[in-house]
Amino acid sequence: MIASCDESHVEGNGKTHLDSNGPVGKFKGMKCSVSAGNNSVAPVTSPESACARISLPGVMDAEGRVDESRLRMHIFKNGGVSPDERGLVWRFLFGMYPCSSTALERPLLLEQMTVRYQVMKRKWQQLLPGAVRLRLNGTDAELLTAVKFFDLRQDREQKKQQYESEEAREKMSFLQLQAQVLFERVTFDLEELQEAIRIIDKDVPRTDRDLPYYRNEGLGNLLVLRDILITYAAFHPEVSYAQGMNDLCSRFLEVLHSEVDTYWSFSCYMDKFSKDFCADGLYRKMELEAALLKELDPQLHSHLITDNMEKITFCHRWLLLAFQREFEHSDALRLFEIFSCDHLELISQQVDQARYQERLARKYSLEDEPAVTELQAINTDFTFELFMCATILLENREALLSCRNEVQLIQFTSSLQGKMDLNSTLKKTEEHFYNYCKRSAWDYLSGRCRMRKSKEDHFLYQLRNLFS
Repeated sequence: MIASCDESHVEGNGKTHLDSNGPVGKFKGMKCSVSAGNNSVAPVTSPESACARISLPGVMDAEGRVDESRLRMHIFKNGGVSPDERGLVWRFLFGMYPCSSTALERPLLLEQMTVRYQVMKRKWQQLLPGAVRLRLNGTDAELLTAVKFFDLRQDREQKKQQYESEEAREKMSFLQLQAQVLFERVTFDLEELQEAIRIIDKDVPRTDRDLPYYRNEGLGNLLVLRDILITYAAFHPEVSYAQGMNDLCSRFLEVLHSEVDTYWSFSCYMDKFSKDFCADGLYRKMELEAALLKELDPQLHSHLITDNMEKITFCHRWLLLAFQREFEHSDALRLFEIFSCDHLELISQQVDQARYQERLARKYSLEDEPAVTELQAINTDFTFELFMCATILLENREALLSCRNEVQLIQFTSSLQGKMDLNSTLKKTEEHFYNYCKRSAWDYLSGRCRMRKSKEDHFLYQLRNLFS
């Protein structure tokens, strides 16, 4: 995939300010255009990624280790990375490669991950030979062609293996033995796995068919996506497969263009967010969104929030897929990257930690004074994505207030798909987030000052440092 990104707006002053002129200024004007390039079927693995260097300033040292904090900060301050950097950056951002690994270690790690994935995939294929191929009903001519492209990919991979040296084959045999021992005791609930495969086979053919990545020979990538999802479901029975995972995994496959790399990056992502695909996770997310909306707009909250959260459940798809359908595709990829850098969440946690340390210091230094009443902390569960969701609701509050039933709400959400401006939405979201942080900080300080006047406020000093 070939993409160009205009980043002429980026300013490198390296500072994040607690006001409306903060890092969103870096978002302004950033537009990525994507054009169809090499749409061949993704290879099993991408060895060149193991030795490639990230060119972002100060992010990678001479031995190839990545400064994770700087990487995440760069992504946030610059509104994402350019498309030609994205594939390598995501391998670190989502945990496929440990940031502490060196350029010498990563090829070995990749070999191990490749063999483990192949052993895992072969295990479910041997148990369910009838599920190795996608069942086709003959009505989707494009999908029939996709099978041919996928088979060509398989032939190319086999020929590659024939040219490997004897030493390389011996090494791979040893790694395969290790992987087989590792997964030997894994057992499957075949009935549940077959049900997961049935749903996957319904979802995969409908996944992102309009994207350049899945056109022409790229159609074979749908079958690569299928194998990844089935392998994940087989070895994560507590999660299995749920609708929406195909859209998320497709995003990784498009960017990483490698079956193995996609599997491990997607698995790392799901380690953190798999709960969002469960009923409890869905309800928890909606509770948080409702709580945030109540803070920002009590009237809109009263209109949308019911005891069973039914009216606001349309937001769950937004949050689950990181607004994949609400923004233009290249912008949606950039937004997913910004969410995943967790920079704003880290800032809010630092603020909360600074406040806690300040309280602790005063507890031991002012034992003879009345105890300070515990004050409400910044809610670090309010992630940036929740603020973006709230921002979209607030920007459309009049339309939402006029919605009287679920059908009208569905019509409203459908009207937004692919039509929202990312840069404008990011700016407004950031303003809401910073205003919330400032309000929480000042509420705390006001409460403290009512109990005790201080010439030097250590918390305020630390807070200013965090945002300068």
